[in-house]
Amino acid sequence: MKIFDTHTHLNDEAFAGQTQQFIDNAKELDVVEMAIIGSNEEFNIEAIRLAQNYQPLHAVVGWHPEFSKEYNEEQLVNQIQLPEVVGIGEIGLDYHWEEDPEPAIQKKVLIQQLDVAKQYNMPVSIHCRDAFDDMYQILKNHDMSKSGIIMHSFNGDVNWLNKFLDLGLWISYSGVVSFKNAPEVHESAKNTPLDRLLVETDAPYLTPEPYRGHQNQPAYTRYVVDAIAKLKDIDPSVVAEETFNNAHKVYNL
Repeated sequence: MKIFDTHTHLNDEAFAGQTQQFIDNAKELDVVEMAIIGSNEEFNIEAIRLAQNYQPLHAVVGWHPEFSKEYNEEQLVNQIQLPEVVGIGEIGLDYHWEEDPEPAIQKKVLIQQLDVAKQYNMPVSIHCRDAFDDMYQILKNHDMSKSGIIMHSFNGDVNWLNKFLDLGLWISYSGVVSFKNAPEVHESAKNTPLDRLLVETDAPYLTPEPYRGHQNQPAYTRYVVDAIAKLKDIDPSVVAEETFNNAHKVYNL
């Protein structure tokens, strides 16, 4: 079995100086490839550095809505042309925190990064929190079908799932899918076609059962696979194979 963690943050301080150890931990649970996701200048640079130095890692770079005021398009365009960079992200909208930039700024920077992705035919990893309506309208108005869009750590209900599937998106599930108190996510996972499905950890956040409450790590993508397999009543090896192949498709690997 081979598993691809499509969204993890080995570039986070929580993993500093221990990259090889966490890669080894992941291999023990059949997690053999990972996309390291950026969010600002510092984390983008570190994602690239890790991808350049560790073979199972790929870099995804972009400006998270929290850092939208810092967006540097020239830097983004230069970085996505590096061979280690396989996508743009995580970008999107986050209306949860009042201290984040106002929605108008977030939307402007999201659209600017989507335009770059379309121009350079790069897939996109989308962060969306408390902003489904605005996100849907923006993605509906931007035909990104040739580039590919991943809805990272999807936590919407089946109605939103179907709307985003109709736009051609890939749907990625994190450890939340293993939580007992996430019935909407459970139903969405059950109803996500295998050919549109991806798995991730978002480590060091959103640790799945049975390690919820502890620091997450890429190895635990295995438990995301297990949770989805249980919900779909299929063998975990099927989920692993399908999501591994899907990750290679969306990231053009």
